[in-house]
Amino acid sequence: KVKEEKEKKRKEREEQRKEGEETESDDEEDEEETKSEEEEDKTGGLGPLSEQLKVSQLWTTLGECLTELGSSSDTHAVLVLQPAVEAFFHVHGIDSTAEKTSSASRRGRNTSGSLDLLSESPAPLSVEPVDSVSSLSSGGQGSLPIFTSDMCPDTRKFITFAEQHRIVLNQILRQSTTPLSDGPFQVLVNHTRVLDFDVKRRYFRQELDKIEETNRREDIAIRVRREHVFEESFRELHRRSPEELKSRLYVIFEGEEGQDAGGLLREWYQIIAREIFNPHYALFTTTPGDKVTYVCNSFSHYNPNHLDYFKFVGRVIAKAIYDNKHLDCYFSRSFYKHILGQPISFKDMEHEDYAFYKSMMFLLEHDLVEAGLDNLDFTMEIEEFGVSETRELKPNGDNIAVTNSNKKEYVKLISQMKMTGSIRSQIKAFLDGFYDIIPKHLISIFSDNELELLISGLPTIDIEDLKANTEYHKFSVTSLQIQWFWRALRSFSQAERANFLQFVTGTSKVPLQGFSSLEGMNGVQKFQIHRDDRSTDRLPSAHTCFNQLDLPVYETYDKLRRNLLLAINECPEGFGLA
Repeated sequence: KVKEEKEKKRKEREEQRKEGEETESDDEEDEEETKSEEEEDKTGGLGPLSEQLKVSQLWTTLGECLTELGSSSDTHAVLVLQPAVEAFFHVHGIDSTAEKTSSASRRGRNTSGSLDLLSESPAPLSVEPVDSVSSLSSGGQGSLPIFTSDMCPDTRKFITFAEQHRIVLNQILRQSTTPLSDGPFQVLVNHTRVLDFDVKRRYFRQELDKIEETNRREDIAIRVRREHVFEESFRELHRRSPEELKSRLYVIFEGEEGQDAGGLLREWYQIIAREIFNPHYALFTTTPGDKVTYVCNSFSHYNPNHLDYFKFVGRVIAKAIYDNKHLDCYFSRSFYKHILGQPISFKDMEHEDYAFYKSMMFLLEHDLVEAGLDNLDFTMEIEEFGVSETRELKPNGDNIAVTNSNKKEYVKLISQMKMTGSIRSQIKAFLDGFYDIIPKHLISIFSDNELELLISGLPTIDIEDLKANTEYHKFSVTSLQIQWFWRALRSFSQAERANFLQFVTGTSKVPLQGFSSLEGMNGVQKFQIHRDDRSTDRLPSAHTCFNQLDLPVYETYDKLRRNLLLAINECPEGFGLA
């Protein structure tokens, strides 16, 4: 009857239109009715399933039960409520299909990753670190949910639910035998932020296995001489198509009788990982911040084959991930973010070039005229082999003065030029090779810290060795907070210890000689714990160039452990350009 009545009204308006009597409000009414009918068609004339089922009280009770189970030492206890949790996702995830498709299409269109940042208009630059507990969720299980304007209420509801019960949800997913993309939790494929690293990695490998099952290929032999592994491997693999490179590789070292049953391939990956950073090829250089992690060499163009080599390196690293092999390769935060297609932040500059970072912070925090910095313009001086060149940060930049009102834009552009613009072609070549093997939408489920662990593996961190090579400032070995700190660190899992090491040093790489050889920006620099006498509502903060942790004087062990975990998992950076 409703449809008949609408049809009758439509016919009346059609007659009015013919007579020229239709008004602007009639047009709007037509448009609203069309949208309404489209929604009804999707739901069979009914509203969303979550509105049809009056079960809000059930979900509230479920949440309370999950909160209790989350504190249980029995990780299997949560399984008793798994059917109810699955029902929640069925009800509130079913109406997210359209958003899932839209999200996938947006990811598919964005293939150039963070390189696009250089063509975007400048965004505000935050100069206040996010180090307060009050700026995060009070639940202690993650930061506040991230919502977008196009999210429907059901999507917002299940994301909030997943954030609040993240620990329990991940426990269920670890024990589930159904692939994430096929089961009731498949909606989380587009919201992987709530998933722990091991759960993401399991889903990632399941998706790669699907690719492998649909493409049966012949093995590829790599014949190389040990003294020319890089060049000869390049010639062997450069001419291969992306599909061919997904085949199983087996290595033959010329003049040796060894048969590759997997061991020679692992050895080949180890040699290639060293050769990638060989100064002879001028492809990568160490960051000034720690002299351990690598970035693209802006002078690599003096090697005539540098772009082909970068594409080859991208393929090799992606192929190692594809083959589930770990490489002794550690890159800067900004380089990982390029791979993931994430925006580069100003905080990344602290790790790459601390002196430059401090100079930009001084510029942001002081009046330019009073500081004698009122002679700057939107250009940047670049020196190559003793020859200086001026590059504009924006069109007509040499005629645009830097003022207090536009200095944030200047800092954003000059930081992006140093971390992206000067090595744009190198990054693009690397990404072209990387995405030949692993699709961008699949690798982008990880964070930059997680990508490092995916490439290099979880390190073995000797807590006693770290403790023996730690310096204290305004603390002592017997301080209560220091005793709690080491107790908390010992209680961490290997993944959490790796996150901690990334948080305080910028990388999960453990020095070969142990923590007595830990590098800082000025050479060997032991791990330091500094007393932070400000509010105990603050989170611990770090200065990676000095391997330094600033630890507030927390009142209890539980508060110290909770805030330390919150900081290393949710606050790896505090200054944003996005």
